[in-house]
This record gives sequence, C-alpha cells and structure tokens, in this order.
Amino acid sequence: MRTKQNGRNGRIEEAIALLVQTQAAFVQNQATFLADMAESAKRFAAVEKRLDRIELILEGHSRILEELPETLARLPEAVRQKIGFKAHK
Repeated sequence: MRTKQNGRNGRIEEAIALLVQTQAAFVQNQATFLADMAESAKRFAAVEKRLDRIELILEGHSRILEELPETLARLPEAVRQKIGFKAHK
C-alpha cells in the first residue's frame, strides 16, 4: 500500500511542478504581451499626432484652393496695374 501512496504522491508532485512551470511561462508571456501592447500604444499615439498635423496642413491647403479662383480672376488686373498699363477709352 505504501508504494501506491508514493506513486500517487509522485504523480501529484509532477502535476504540481508542471502547473507551476506552466504558470511561470504564462506570467512571462503575459509580461511580454503587455510590454508589446505598451509599445504599440506609444507608436499609435505618435501616428495619431502625425495625422493631426497632416489634417491641419490639408485644411490650410483647402482654404488656399478655395481662394485660388478669385485670386486668379484678380491677377490680370493686378499685372496691368503693376506694369502701368492703361486701358484706352
């Protein structure tokens, strides 16, 4: 009976050792995962910051493009005045 008890205890001890080993690997994997997530969050924040700057630039370009037809329409008269051209009446 004693050998059966020792055999069972040995299997339980092996199972506990395997459980502890598996838990240690899980904790290590979790730490690596969390570090990767933190790095990803940092990179994502940097990308968002760049996109915000790009949006501001594009908004400025949009305003310029909206004003362009009016600016181009005034250009011939501005050139005439600059070179001193006077229309004959």
